[in-house]
Amino acid sequence: MSQRFYVDTPIRGDVAELHATEAQHATKVMRCRVGDEVILFDNSGAEFPAQITRVERSIVHLHVVERRAIDRELSCALTIGVALPKGDRQRWLIEKSVELGVATVVPLLTERGVAQPGSKALDRLRRTVVEASKQCGRNRLMQIADPMSMADFCDSKPGASHKFLATPAGHAWGQTLTGATEIAVCIGPEGGFTTDEEQLAVAQLWQPIGLGRRILRIETAAVAVASAVAIMTES
Repeated sequence: MSQRFYVDTPIRGDVAELHATEAQHATKVMRCRVGDEVILFDNSGAEFPAQITRVERSIVHLHVVERRAIDRELSCALTIGVALPKGDRQRWLIEKSVELGVATVVPLLTERGVAQPGSKALDRLRRTVVEASKQCGRNRLMQIADPMSMADFCDSKPGASHKFLATPAGHAWGQTLTGATEIAVCIGPEGGFTTDEEQLAVAQLWQPIGLGRRILRIETAAVAVASAVAIMTES
């Protein structure tokens, strides 16, 4: 697969530039040189074969050959509201969510949550989204929203065709999701949602679902949910 780079401004016409981190990654890490062919994407849903025409200290200039509309997104928009774990497990959760086609991750602020990511942590996670998108071929970036309370998140998804609350006491997924347009799932912290949080979600018509007979870590639950949705919506 050709080397892929993200352009943070819309690509129009037949010229493009890589700046800052992407330029450094192209020249210092990937050792790209004038004449090399690469693939660009700009979060528009398309990708752009391009050739490097000039390399400066912090800018890589490219000639855009063509625009290809290539859709690698899930057939439904999947939003996962999740009480993020600590440390490197956050990065792993985000990376795998990108690979599995999640549209949006919303960090949840819950009573038993152990991590409340600040602006710098969110910026690092959003950079992880770019790197994971380059690797897996997505041409749209998964969004990481600002942290929300459980109540606000549950209230923010009235238009979702399916709303699920992952809990050990939930029922197995006994339905097909074929044809679903927007799916939202809540995943709690290591200590689980409190009774009040679960009751709040159920009152907002979120359906409790189980993820098997074993207790999963937060990031494992997120991967299990995204994998199940991908299979059930695209089979």
